[in-house]
Amino acid sequence: MKKFLLAVASVVLGTASAFAADLAPQYTKAPVTAPGYNWTGFYVGGNVGGQWGSADPTTSTVFTPTGYFAASSVPAIAAVGAQSVNSSSVTGGFTAGYNWQVNHAVFGLEGDINYFGFKGSATGSALYPCCAPTGFTVSSQVSADWLATIRGRIGFLATPSWLLYATGGAAIAEVKGNFNFTDTFAAATESAAIRDTRVGWTVGAGTEYAVGNGWSLKAEYLYVDLGRASATSTNLAAFVGAGAFPGNVYTHSVDIKSNIVRVGVNYKFGGPVVARY
Repeated sequence: MKKFLLAVASVVLGTASAFAADLAPQYTKAPVTAPGYNWTGFYVGGNVGGQWGSADPTTSTVFTPTGYFAASSVPAIAAVGAQSVNSSSVTGGFTAGYNWQVNHAVFGLEGDINYFGFKGSATGSALYPCCAPTGFTVSSQVSADWLATIRGRIGFLATPSWLLYATGGAAIAEVKGNFNFTDTFAAATESAAIRDTRVGWTVGAGTEYAVGNGWSLKAEYLYVDLGRASATSTNLAAFVGAGAFPGNVYTHSVDIKSNIVRVGVNYKFGGPVVARY
């Protein structure tokens, strides 16, 4: 009997020990997650896209009693000289900037210089109201080869790697205009040129996505307004160069406005990394 009771006790104690072991707390080491992207830092990049825009060159003159034109010719020249030019082209260039990330907000300053490729021309003709069938022709050519911008950026993070932003600042370009006036009354000619480095403004919006190891991809829209540049001339001549009429002062002007859509890639140097858990 004693041997039987001892055997039963051993089985019970063994079962209880195993059950207690099953109830002991289990500890598992927390997995280490990948570090999150932080947008703070200096970056450089490139972009390519397209621009489409317009310019409104103007040509006008004044009446003087000792001048070449009849009084009715002056408004007729201004009407023909109010012209419109459209342009579209491929753009591309280089970007550099710096971002500061504050929680889910990103603030930045960015500059770029690009091939702009704005170019267009217009020509208009009309009869002199006083002296038909003789008439006149006004021609305008407008161009801007390059464009630079200096802009602030402010955005928020839709996800740690996805930035949505608005941007705005200064737009800089060398605006060129060439103007010519001719007529069939007395072979009158006049010409002028504009070369003006304009400082205008730009606004836009974009999105940028960090793909890792400092690289990010972006898409961006900018609206650019370079304002109006103007020049005057007093070189009207007629009667095959025999007569000069400096009193008929000409005023020429041109403005450029453009829409730009582009995509790009940036590389950020260094900057802190924030762990996500």
